[in-house]
Amino acid sequence: MEIYFKKNIHFTRLMSAAGRLREFNFRQFKNHDETGFSIDVVDDRGERIMFRMLKVEDKWKIPVQKLPEWIIKKENVFHQVIEEETH
Repeated sequence: MEIYFKKNIHFTRLMSAAGRLREFNFRQFKNHDETGFSIDVVDDRGERIMFRMLKVEDKWKIPVQKLPEWIIKKENVFHQVIEEETH
C-alpha cells in the first residue's frame, strides 16, 4: 500500500494596492493539465475579486481576465511572493 502526500499551499499577504492595505489570499490548484494559484482580495465596496495566475515561461502571469488596474499593476509582486512561498 502506497501513501501519497500532496502538499496543499495556501497563504495570505498584506500588500498596499490602490492606496490601501489589502489582504491577498493565495491558494494553489492543480488540474489535470495546469497548475496555478487562485487569488482573492476585497475591493473598496467590500466585494471579493477572484482571479488566477499561471506559470508561463518560468514567470507567474495573470491570464487575460477583466480585472481592476490596481491588481494588474501588482503582477510582478505576486510573482515574487509565489516564488518565495514555493521555494
